[in-house]
Amino acid sequence: MHFDLVDLSIFRHVVETGSITKGAERAHLALAAVSTRIRNMETELGAALLVRRRQGVTPTQAGRTFLQHARTILRQAERLREDLGAYGGGLAGQIRVLCNTNALTEFLPEALSSFLSTHPHVSVDLEERLSDEIAGLIAEGVADVGIVAATVDLSSLQTYPFRKDRFVLVVSRSHPLARRTKLSYAQVLDHDFVGLDRASALQRFLADKAARIGRPLRLRVQLRSFDAVCRLVECNVGIGIVPETTARRVSKTMAIAAVALSDSWAARELKICVRDFADLPPYARQFVEHLRGA
Repeated sequence: MHFDLVDLSIFRHVVETGSITKGAERAHLALAAVSTRIRNMETELGAALLVRRRQGVTPTQAGRTFLQHARTILRQAERLREDLGAYGGGLAGQIRVLCNTNALTEFLPEALSSFLSTHPHVSVDLEERLSDEIAGLIAEGVADVGIVAATVDLSSLQTYPFRKDRFVLVVSRSHPLARRTKLSYAQVLDHDFVGLDRASALQRFLADKAARIGRPLRLRVQLRSFDAVCRLVECNVGIGIVPETTARRVSKTMAIAAVALSDSWAARELKICVRDFADLPPYARQFVEHLRGA
């Protein structure tokens, strides 16, 4: 069998995105070239690697075995490149990071900026996901580092403390709810909400919590940032749920009030998770240590 690292990387991208088209985009290759390479791999193996459906692709049993070995070989190749790169002027490489909405918007930007400023040859592929998705993907070796809420099962991973925060309800200071000190999520679902885009990890999380209560989430406006959510809340467009750190910061310039949420999930302890710290490339280990000390 003759496969090169490009073949292995293409197959990993296709499986992780669930689409040959998206896999080609991630690999920065033409769709036709990626399709041809996958067909050639299947011909070489004498077995189908993917089940192709209208909704996307999933790996066959042979494909899952192939993916496991591809990830191992690609990690080893990356480690080789990093070890040899140290002789040519410093560490270089890419870190794949998955994090939830809270970490992405409130805590990671400053830590990431300070790390990259001292590691000019390192790049970061950052993706927002739900915490439970992140835990599973880190365990599978899809990414190097995850930042998740500690409420998910992390028993199979190595974890380190990162930050503590909690979600609060934000309302205009003129809103009737502004006089309340604490409310449950169920008590406010009759109100219109201002929230993040429906595709965001947090918005999916809140929609799921509402569905479990048996109530719809009345999302009136969808925005791209917590600051924008607070600005429209200030204008009485609706109410919102944001991290307490955000509410405290923007309340200095916006006429909003924060109301505590009594739900247990509102308290957020964020943790860094990795599959095996010792197995990470040197620059990824340095990134984890930087996050822990930031």
